[in-house]
Amino acid sequence: MEPKRLRIGSRESLLAVAQTELVIRQLKEHYPDLSVELVTMKTTGDKILHKTLDKIGGKGLFVKELDQALLDGRIDMAVHSMKDLPMEISPDLPIAAVPKRGDPRDVLVLPGKEDRENREQVIGSSSLRRVLQAKELFPDAKFQSVRGNIHTRLNKLDQGQYSALIMAAAGLKRAGLQDRISRYLSVEEMLPAAGQGTLCIQVRKDFDQSFFSCIHDRQTELVTLAERSFVRTLDGGCSSPIAAYGTVLGKGLCLTGLFYDEAEKIYRKQSVKGSLEDAKELGCCLAKQMKSES
Repeated sequence: MEPKRLRIGSRESLLAVAQTELVIRQLKEHYPDLSVELVTMKTTGDKILHKTLDKIGGKGLFVKELDQALLDGRIDMAVHSMKDLPMEISPDLPIAAVPKRGDPRDVLVLPGKEDRENREQVIGSSSLRRVLQAKELFPDAKFQSVRGNIHTRLNKLDQGQYSALIMAAAGLKRAGLQDRISRYLSVEEMLPAAGQGTLCIQVRKDFDQSFFSCIHDRQTELVTLAERSFVRTLDGGCSSPIAAYGTVLGKGLCLTGLFYDEAEKIYRKQSVKGSLEDAKELGCCLAKQMKSES
């Protein structure tokens, strides 16, 4: 029996709400009579802004309050950015659907309407994955951590605290801030985080997951599965300098992984191709191969 009303949980940031409203619109296209209550909350990751994520437990801190709300029955589903989820998903809170992926790329954002890059700029990014790769693109730049929601970071940029920011294209577009993008960084220039640009719906295990099949994208699910399998096999959390990006080639999948060698302080990239249906195994095999060669 289809639910007539859903309580949908989201982080309270404007971006998180915009992403949740995107999912709500998709659901209402298929269920026009569906009544929705949006329940927002501030997570631990939103509250602790004076430390980098790797110092406070990783991006899993952006979902734990929503997880508890699901378990307590205060909400029926939660909408997350896939890259915010910990690598191990509780069987009590399965992923019910993965909508079609948005733009996976990273972008460079400059202050105001400035349209040229300053080679001696101070670039803001709290992601070691981004910083490692950006050092090759901008060898003369300095890098500093920047925390806060999307608007807070942009305000810090415009106030002169940074010369540029590296951010996710999908987030800026979903927040209606695509005009702030100064330069798109190709996936060859900067390999994205596993699941970047992808949203997911999480529910309790007793919820009828078939309700969400109308907005589920199987290809996105499998590509994300390969990317997350790569990271998980390397024991990397969401804050680790590890990246993975998959592209669909017919019935095949090309997966590229980035692995950071702590001993040598360098990162390596490597790709592998295989069957799309073997996505999880493909990610695992690439990770083991790269680890054995380090």
